Amino acid sequence: MIKTPPYLKKGDTIGIVCPAGYMAMEKVTECIRVLQEEWGYHVKVGKTVDGSSSNYFSGTDEERLEDFQEMLDDDDVQAVLCARGGYGMGRIIDDLNFKKFKRQPKWIIGYSDITVLHAHLYSNYYISSLHAPMAGAFNDGGNTGRYVQSLKNALDGKWAKYSCEPHELNRPGEAIGELVGGNLALLAHIVGTDSDIKTRGRILFIEDTGEYLYNIDRMLYQLKRSGKLSKIAGLIVGGFTDMKDTDRPFGKPVYDLIFDVVKEYDYPLCFGFPVSHGKENYALKIGAGYKLKVAKTKVFLEE
Repeated sequence: MIKTPPYLKKGDTIGIVCPAGYMAMEKVTECIRVLQEEWGYHVKVGKTVDGSSSNYFSGTDEERLEDFQEMLDDDDVQAVLCARGGYGMGRIIDDLNFKKFKRQPKWIIGYSDITVLHAHLYSNYYISSLHAPMAGAFNDGGNTGRYVQSLKNALDGKWAKYSCEPHELNRPGEAIGELVGGNLALLAHIVGTDSDIKTRGRILFIEDTGEYLYNIDRMLYQLKRSGKLSKIAGLIVGGFTDMKDTDRPFGKPVYDLIFDVVKEYDYPLCFGFPVSHGKENYALKIGAGYKLKVAKTKVFLEE
Protein backbone atom coordinates (compact mmCIF):
# COMPACT_ATOMS: atom_id res chain seq x y z
CA MET A 1 0.00 0.00 0.00
CA ILE A 2 1.21 3.50 -0.84
CA LYS A 3 2.64 5.48 2.07
CA THR A 4 0.98 8.87 2.38
CA PRO A 5 2.97 11.56 4.23
CA PRO A 6 1.12 13.37 7.04
CA TYR A 7 -1.06 16.22 5.85
CA LEU A 8 -0.11 19.69 7.03
CA LYS A 9 -1.64 21.86 9.70
CA LYS A 10 -1.15 25.53 10.48
CA GLY A 11 2.20 26.18 12.07
CA ASP A 12 3.95 23.40 10.15
CA THR A 13 7.08 24.27 8.16
CA ILE A 14 7.58 24.07 4.41
CA GLY A 15 11.15 24.06 3.16
CA ILE A 16 11.85 25.70 -0.20
CA VAL A 17 14.78 24.57 -2.32
CA CYS A 18 16.05 24.72 -5.89
CA PRO A 19 17.44 21.24 -6.61
CA ALA A 20 17.86 21.91 -10.32
CA GLY A 21 17.72 25.23 -12.20
CA TYR A 22 18.43 28.66 -10.74
CA MET A 23 15.63 30.89 -9.46
CA ALA A 24 16.02 34.45 -8.20
CA MET A 25 14.68 35.28 -4.74
CA GLU A 26 12.42 37.98 -6.16
CA LYS A 27 10.44 35.29 -7.95
CA VAL A 28 9.97 33.32 -4.74
CA THR A 29 8.99 36.11 -2.32
CA GLU A 30 5.27 36.06 -3.14
CA CYS A 31 5.15 32.32 -2.61
CA ILE A 32 6.83 32.74 0.79
CA ARG A 33 4.40 35.51 1.74
CA VAL A 34 1.34 33.47 0.83
CA LEU A 35 2.56 30.33 2.59
CA GLN A 36 3.21 32.31 5.77
CA GLU A 37 0.60 35.06 5.88
CA GLU A 38 -2.36 33.41 4.13
CA TRP A 39 -1.88 29.67 4.56
CA GLY A 40 -0.44 29.82 8.08
CA TYR A 41 2.77 27.86 7.57
CA HIS A 42 6.32 28.62 8.56
CA VAL A 43 8.88 28.69 5.75
CA LYS A 44 12.51 27.63 5.74
CA VAL A 45 14.40 28.85 2.68
CA GLY A 46 17.25 26.68 1.45
CA LYS A 47 20.65 27.95 0.39
CA THR A 48 19.98 27.06 -3.25
CA VAL A 49 17.16 29.60 -3.59
CA ASP A 50 18.86 32.54 -5.30
CA GLY A 51 22.01 30.41 -5.23
CA SER A 52 25.44 31.83 -5.88
CA SER A 53 26.04 29.85 -9.06
CA SER A 54 26.71 31.89 -12.20
CA ASN A 55 25.56 29.15 -14.58
CA TYR A 56 22.26 27.41 -15.31
CA PHE A 57 22.06 25.54 -12.01
CA SER A 58 21.14 26.85 -8.56
CA GLY A 59 24.48 25.62 -7.27
CA THR A 60 27.00 22.87 -7.82
CA ASP A 61 25.78 19.28 -7.70
CA GLU A 62 27.26 19.03 -4.21
CA GLU A 63 25.53 22.21 -3.01
CA ARG A 64 22.15 21.19 -4.39
CA LEU A 65 22.52 17.70 -2.98
CA GLU A 66 23.44 19.01 0.47
CA ASP A 67 20.61 21.55 0.53
CA PHE A 68 17.98 19.01 -0.46
CA GLN A 69 19.35 16.39 1.92
CA GLU A 70 19.12 18.83 4.82
CA MET A 71 15.45 19.47 4.07
CA LEU A 72 14.72 15.74 3.81
CA ASP A 73 16.33 15.06 7.19
CA ASP A 74 15.13 18.14 9.08
CA ASP A 75 12.62 17.07 11.75
CA ASP A 76 11.17 20.59 11.79
CA VAL A 77 10.27 20.52 8.07
CA GLN A 78 6.98 18.82 7.15
CA ALA A 79 7.05 19.42 3.38
CA VAL A 80 9.60 20.39 0.74
CA LEU A 81 8.55 22.68 -2.10
CA CYS A 82 10.85 22.77 -5.11
CA ALA A 83 10.85 26.40 -6.23
CA ARG A 84 11.37 25.42 -9.86
CA GLY A 85 12.38 22.55 -12.11
CA GLY A 86 14.50 23.02 -15.18
CA TYR A 87 17.23 20.41 -15.24
CA GLY A 88 19.50 18.86 -12.64
CA MET A 89 17.63 16.38 -10.43
CA GLY A 90 18.92 13.45 -12.47
CA ARG A 91 22.48 14.49 -11.61
CA ILE A 92 21.97 14.10 -7.84
CA ILE A 93 19.12 11.62 -7.35
CA ASP A 94 21.39 8.59 -6.85
CA ASP A 95 23.37 10.34 -4.10
CA LEU A 96 20.38 11.35 -1.97
CA ASN A 97 19.95 9.31 1.20
CA PHE A 98 16.32 8.40 1.86
CA LYS A 99 16.98 6.27 4.97
CA LYS A 100 15.39 8.75 7.39
CA PHE A 101 12.80 9.90 4.86
CA LYS A 102 11.48 6.34 4.55
CA ARG A 103 10.70 6.30 8.26
CA GLN A 104 9.34 9.84 8.35
CA PRO A 105 8.02 10.72 4.89
CA LYS A 106 7.04 14.29 4.09
CA TRP A 107 5.38 15.84 1.06
CA ILE A 108 7.71 16.60 -1.85
CA ILE A 109 6.17 19.18 -4.19
CA GLY A 110 7.01 20.13 -7.77
CA TYR A 111 6.77 19.15 -11.43
CA SER A 112 8.83 19.25 -14.64
CA ASP A 113 12.35 18.05 -13.72
CA ILE A 114 10.99 17.00 -10.31
CA THR A 115 9.27 14.15 -12.19
CA VAL A 116 12.52 12.24 -11.63
CA LEU A 117 12.15 12.57 -7.87
CA HIS A 118 8.45 11.67 -7.89
CA ALA A 119 9.15 8.53 -9.91
CA HIS A 120 12.10 7.58 -7.71
CA LEU A 121 10.10 7.88 -4.50
CA TYR A 122 7.23 5.85 -5.94
CA SER A 123 9.32 3.10 -7.51
CA ASN A 124 11.80 2.60 -4.69
CA TYR A 125 9.92 3.50 -1.51
CA TYR A 126 6.25 3.51 -2.50
CA ILE A 127 5.81 6.98 -0.99
CA SER A 128 3.30 9.45 -2.41
CA SER A 129 4.36 12.94 -3.48
CA LEU A 130 2.76 15.96 -5.10
CA HIS A 131 3.05 16.82 -8.77
CA ALA A 132 1.88 20.39 -8.28
CA PRO A 133 2.46 24.12 -8.87
CA MET A 134 5.79 25.55 -7.75
CA ALA A 135 6.87 28.98 -6.47
CA GLY A 136 6.43 30.88 -9.73
CA ALA A 137 2.76 29.93 -9.93
CA PHE A 138 2.03 32.13 -6.89
CA ASN A 139 3.05 35.30 -8.76
CA ASP A 140 0.74 37.73 -10.59
CA GLY A 141 -2.30 36.72 -8.57
CA GLY A 142 -1.89 33.03 -9.30
CA ASN A 143 -2.12 32.20 -5.62
CA THR A 144 -5.87 32.93 -5.68
CA GLY A 145 -6.56 30.70 -8.69
CA ARG A 146 -7.93 27.17 -8.60
CA TYR A 147 -4.62 25.54 -9.51
CA VAL A 148 -2.49 26.94 -6.69
CA GLN A 149 -5.46 26.46 -4.39
CA SER A 150 -5.51 22.79 -5.39
CA LEU A 151 -2.05 22.53 -3.84
CA LYS A 152 -3.35 23.98 -0.59
CA ASN A 153 -6.27 21.57 -0.62
CA ALA A 154 -3.93 18.63 -1.18
CA LEU A 155 -1.66 19.68 1.70
CA ASP A 156 -4.77 20.05 3.89
CA GLY A 157 -5.76 16.47 3.11
CA LYS A 158 -8.78 17.22 0.95
CA TRP A 159 -9.45 14.63 -1.71
CA ALA A 160 -9.20 15.83 -5.27
CA LYS A 161 -12.21 16.00 -7.55
CA TYR A 162 -11.32 17.51 -10.91
CA SER A 163 -13.08 17.81 -14.24
CA CYS A 164 -12.38 19.16 -17.71
CA GLU A 165 -14.12 19.59 -21.02
CA PRO A 166 -14.17 16.76 -23.58
CA HIS A 167 -11.83 16.62 -26.56
CA GLU A 168 -12.59 15.18 -29.98
CA LEU A 169 -9.76 12.64 -29.67
CA ASN A 170 -10.90 11.32 -26.28
CA ARG A 171 -11.70 7.63 -25.92
CA PRO A 172 -14.58 7.08 -23.47
CA GLY A 173 -14.36 4.70 -20.56
CA GLU A 174 -13.58 4.35 -16.86
CA ALA A 175 -10.37 3.38 -15.10
CA ILE A 176 -9.29 2.93 -11.49
CA GLY A 177 -5.65 2.75 -10.49
CA GLU A 178 -2.68 4.40 -8.88
CA LEU A 179 -1.71 7.62 -10.62
CA VAL A 180 1.80 7.90 -12.06
CA GLY A 181 3.48 10.15 -14.60
CA GLY A 182 4.66 13.68 -15.15
CA ASN A 183 6.88 15.32 -17.71
CA LEU A 184 7.21 13.14 -20.82
CA ALA A 185 10.87 13.98 -21.44
CA LEU A 186 11.80 12.89 -17.92
CA LEU A 187 9.65 9.75 -18.05
CA ALA A 188 11.54 8.70 -21.17
CA HIS A 189 14.85 9.75 -19.59
CA ILE A 190 14.45 7.45 -16.56
CA VAL A 191 13.62 4.28 -18.51
CA GLY A 192 16.12 1.63 -17.49
CA THR A 193 17.30 3.53 -14.39
CA ASP A 194 16.64 2.98 -10.70
CA SER A 195 13.92 5.65 -10.95
CA ASP A 196 11.98 3.88 -13.72
CA ILE A 197 8.26 3.46 -13.05
CA LYS A 198 5.94 0.51 -13.49
CA THR A 199 2.82 1.49 -15.40
CA ARG A 200 0.86 -1.76 -15.67
CA GLY A 201 -2.61 -1.24 -14.20
CA ARG A 202 -1.88 2.41 -13.41
CA ILE A 203 -3.40 5.61 -14.71
CA LEU A 204 -0.60 7.43 -16.53
CA PHE A 205 -0.48 11.18 -17.15
CA ILE A 206 1.94 13.06 -19.39
CA GLU A 207 2.71 16.69 -20.23
CA ASP A 208 5.60 18.64 -21.75
CA THR A 209 6.76 22.00 -23.03
CA GLY A 210 9.14 23.54 -25.55
CA GLU A 211 9.93 20.35 -27.45
CA TYR A 212 10.11 19.68 -31.16
CA LEU A 213 7.28 17.50 -32.39
CA TYR A 214 9.64 14.81 -33.61
CA ASN A 215 11.14 14.67 -30.10
CA ILE A 216 7.68 14.10 -28.64
CA ASP A 217 7.14 11.27 -31.12
CA ARG A 218 10.52 9.75 -30.28
CA MET A 219 9.92 9.88 -26.53
CA LEU A 220 6.48 8.29 -26.89
CA TYR A 221 7.99 5.45 -28.88
CA GLN A 222 10.62 5.04 -26.17
CA LEU A 223 7.79 4.50 -23.68
CA LYS A 224 5.89 2.28 -26.09
CA ARG A 225 8.85 0.06 -26.96
CA SER A 226 9.73 -0.32 -23.27
CA GLY A 227 6.20 -1.55 -22.53
CA LYS A 228 4.99 1.51 -20.65
CA LEU A 229 1.90 2.21 -22.77
CA SER A 230 0.33 -1.17 -23.53
CA LYS A 231 -1.03 -2.32 -20.15
CA ILE A 232 -2.01 0.93 -18.42
CA ALA A 233 -5.51 1.43 -17.03
CA GLY A 234 -5.94 4.83 -18.66
CA LEU A 235 -3.99 7.70 -20.19
CA ILE A 236 -4.32 11.39 -19.34
CA VAL A 237 -2.72 13.80 -21.79
CA GLY A 238 -2.14 17.22 -20.30
CA GLY A 239 -0.82 20.39 -21.83
CA PHE A 240 1.89 20.26 -24.47
CA THR A 241 2.80 23.91 -24.55
CA ASP A 242 5.10 25.88 -26.85
CA MET A 243 5.67 22.99 -29.21
CA LYS A 244 8.16 23.57 -32.03
CA ASP A 245 8.38 22.19 -35.54
CA THR A 246 11.20 21.68 -38.01
CA ASP A 247 11.57 23.59 -41.29
CA ARG A 248 10.20 20.53 -43.01
CA PRO A 249 7.02 20.00 -40.94
CA PHE A 250 6.48 16.86 -38.92
CA GLY A 251 3.00 16.78 -40.38
CA LYS A 252 0.70 16.42 -37.39
CA PRO A 253 -0.40 18.53 -34.42
CA VAL A 254 0.90 17.19 -31.11
CA TYR A 255 -2.37 15.66 -29.91
CA ASP A 256 -2.86 13.82 -33.22
CA LEU A 257 0.70 12.60 -32.94
CA ILE A 258 0.05 11.21 -29.45
CA PHE A 259 -3.24 9.63 -30.51
CA ASP A 260 -1.55 7.78 -33.37
CA VAL A 261 0.96 6.20 -30.99
CA VAL A 262 -1.73 4.79 -28.66
CA LYS A 263 -4.70 4.31 -30.99
CA GLU A 264 -4.28 0.53 -31.03
CA TYR A 265 -5.08 0.28 -27.32
CA ASP A 266 -8.57 0.31 -25.82
CA TYR A 267 -8.12 2.03 -22.44
CA PRO A 268 -9.79 5.37 -21.60
CA LEU A 269 -7.94 8.30 -23.14
CA CYS A 270 -8.27 11.96 -22.19
CA PHE A 271 -6.74 14.97 -23.93
CA GLY A 272 -6.42 18.50 -22.60
CA PHE A 273 -6.49 17.73 -18.89
CA PRO A 274 -5.28 20.71 -16.80
CA VAL A 275 -1.80 19.49 -15.89
CA SER A 276 0.94 21.39 -17.67
CA HIS A 277 3.80 23.88 -17.62
CA GLY A 278 1.21 26.61 -18.01
CA LYS A 279 -1.15 28.12 -15.45
CA GLU A 280 -3.53 25.16 -15.75
CA ASN A 281 -1.82 22.69 -13.44
CA TYR A 282 -3.83 20.80 -10.84
CA ALA A 283 -2.09 19.18 -7.88
CA LEU A 284 -1.92 15.42 -8.35
CA LYS A 285 -0.80 12.86 -5.77
CA ILE A 286 1.65 10.43 -7.31
CA GLY A 287 0.82 6.88 -6.28
CA ALA A 288 -2.59 7.68 -4.87
CA GLY A 289 -5.65 5.81 -6.11
CA TYR A 290 -7.78 7.70 -8.61
CA LYS A 291 -10.83 7.06 -10.73
CA LEU A 292 -10.81 8.40 -14.28
CA LYS A 293 -14.09 8.71 -16.13
CA VAL A 294 -13.98 9.86 -19.74
CA ALA A 295 -17.50 10.62 -20.95
CA LYS A 296 -18.78 12.34 -24.06
CA THR A 297 -19.78 15.49 -22.19
CA LYS A 298 -17.18 15.69 -19.40
CA VAL A 299 -14.02 14.15 -18.00
CA PHE A 300 -13.67 13.46 -14.26
CA LEU A 301 -10.63 12.54 -12.20
CA GLU A 302 -11.28 11.83 -8.54
CA GLU A 303 -9.36 10.30 -5.66
